[in-house]
Amino acid sequence: METDTITTITDLALGLDTVWMLLAAMLVFWMQPGFALVEAGFTRTKNTANILMKNLLDFSLGSLLFWALGFGIMWGAGSFMGMPNLFKIDIIDSDLPIEGFLIFQTVFCATAATIVSGAMAERTKFSMYIAYTILISVLIYPISGHWTWGGGWLMNESADGFMMSTFGTVFHDFAGSTIVHSVGGWVALVGAAIIGPRIGKYGKDGKSRAIPGHNLTIACLGVFILWLGWFGFNPGSQLAASSEEDRIAISHVFLTTNLAACAGGLFSLITAWLKYKKPSLSLTLNGVLAGLVGITAGCDVVSPCGAAIIGGISGVVMIFAVDFIDKVLKIDDPVGASSVHGVCGFLGTILTGLLATEEGWFYGAGPNFFLAQLTGALVVGLWAAAMGFLVFKGLDIVHGLRVPARVEEEGLDIYEHGETTYNN
Repeated sequence: METDTITTITDLALGLDTVWMLLAAMLVFWMQPGFALVEAGFTRTKNTANILMKNLLDFSLGSLLFWALGFGIMWGAGSFMGMPNLFKIDIIDSDLPIEGFLIFQTVFCATAATIVSGAMAERTKFSMYIAYTILISVLIYPISGHWTWGGGWLMNESADGFMMSTFGTVFHDFAGSTIVHSVGGWVALVGAAIIGPRIGKYGKDGKSRAIPGHNLTIACLGVFILWLGWFGFNPGSQLAASSEEDRIAISHVFLTTNLAACAGGLFSLITAWLKYKKPSLSLTLNGVLAGLVGITAGCDVVSPCGAAIIGGISGVVMIFAVDFIDKVLKIDDPVGASSVHGVCGFLGTILTGLLATEEGWFYGAGPNFFLAQLTGALVVGLWAAAMGFLVFKGLDIVHGLRVPARVEEEGLDIYEHGETTYNN
């Protein structure tokens, strides 16, 4: 009887953990319409159907590809020179159903892919975007994901492993500031640089010209949807809710995630007000996202105060990053994806090395954890940028990334999809 009772309790606990994981996966899936609305709102009406179609494609095609190949690459057990064993899946001592875990990981992969859509909006051939989605879902994201989450060298805790022998600790990215967001952000930056700016973005004098989005209302709604989805993205990465330790961890991550988002929005508002003399809604919206991206790496290991600091710094840095990329690098990123996801994903990861309450440098633990964070963020960033360059440069040479000038000027919706989002 006692054995039956223990078995029943164990089954109930595993059932609760499974439901929590799938609920979190649903919340992360809900981020897809959030991204679609943000990108559509920040761009022009004539390209809205194209934006929505790309976000739909990211998830539908990306899910099939990640199921068929990407999941095995990312979570393959064992490795040779950092490459996983495609045919031996290992979820690292978890009793969770593998199908559920696959769904949870799929929605993360889709997030990395969809980040690129906004940065290259309004001038990319739809066929070329399909090719990119294939490559990020089966190669770019799964390989770096294997290094970091799937048992690879950046998270290898063996004493003779590279990270432990070099720093005495391993790379930490709880929910994906680097693994998901900076991968998408750096690929987005490279893609936007290769494809070039939109027609009319820069004048003959080289000065940047604003090209306003058509609907800040839906962009704001998109940010609120993403904010809600992040409560699956970060707390869901705990992957369990049945024990007291799990419940405390989830509650802590909920709090740090929300505080960082609020601080990111507030400090970006203040910075924009001081810098541009107006409290910009669009920059404040991106500030909220910057705070969310920044806290995603260390939401489990920083204090509430540390979370607010990370969010606030991310919100401020994002504004200067947008300005630098636009006016100095002359890279046209219509939605600021490379600044929000690339720069703030990197920033949040290394700030975790300073502000983690147990291993952080500012808490007297020494620089080793910070150096491990910096190493991981740099390696993954370089991998994403290099692969992004090879992919987009190759596609540009083979078939051309960019639509003809007439198509760009009149809108991708009619020429690429044969329909418009808004009809009189």
